[in-house]
Amino acid sequence: MAESATDGVAAVERALAILDAFTDQDSELTLAELAKRTKMYKSTILRLARSLESRGYLMRAEDGNFRLGSRLLALGSLYQRHLNTADVVPSALRAIVDELKEGASYYVRDGDKRLCLYRVDAIRSVRDSVHAGDRLPLNVGAAGHVICAFSAGSGASYARVRANMHAVSFGERDPEVAAVACPVFGPGQRLTGALAVSGPRYRIEAVGANPILRVLLKHAYQLTVALGGNSEAHAAALAALEQPQKRSTANRPKKSVARAR
Repeated sequence: MAESATDGVAAVERALAILDAFTDQDSELTLAELAKRTKMYKSTILRLARSLESRGYLMRAEDGNFRLGSRLLALGSLYQRHLNTADVVPSALRAIVDELKEGASYYVRDGDKRLCLYRVDAIRSVRDSVHAGDRLPLNVGAAGHVICAFSAGSGASYARVRANMHAVSFGERDPEVAAVACPVFGPGQRLTGALAVSGPRYRIEAVGANPILRVLLKHAYQLTVALGGNSEAHAAALAALEQPQKRSTANRPKKSVARAR
């Protein structure tokens, strides 16, 4: 009985390996390519593929190539709906992109990775290449730092992220990309995700983090309210951003008015 259970787990893992072999660059894969990527025999792949096809997770074209099945899309939609974010997050991302002209993403924790749950690209020829469904490292990038900081991450750097309600990264995941991110909370101040803006490093550096952060915090505030969280920390962070600007305006020397002669 124990041997049968072990064989069953191994079969599931091999079937999942077939699905994991596909990337966003692949609309379809040949049997030979699947065998190469999974390091499984073709006969094993064909046997498992029949089961995946019967459940809608995989489909086979007339030329014999394999494509992902529509059942995966249905599961993805269920995952989004169960998080209660599908009705509010995409519209917030579109508004952010309209304001900042850079791509905006919403990340959630997925084990030891961060999953891009939603993405809206900027309409610019040079931009950060991120897609919904991408799994990226947690230890690099502004969104990863936010997720770690607000999910029991320890250390001085994460404490600063929690205190400042944001993280900024320059060239961590990609040397040519920069990002700014802040948290979104749900009931009980549970982190629901990280709202992020990313783009070419030279453009982010030229604009500066604070103008981006003002827009992000505003939408993170609104999303937190919509998802049932407490947005007081976002309001405080926004107020703190405005204080230096007010002080610099107040301290600016007044123009002298020359007397008419």
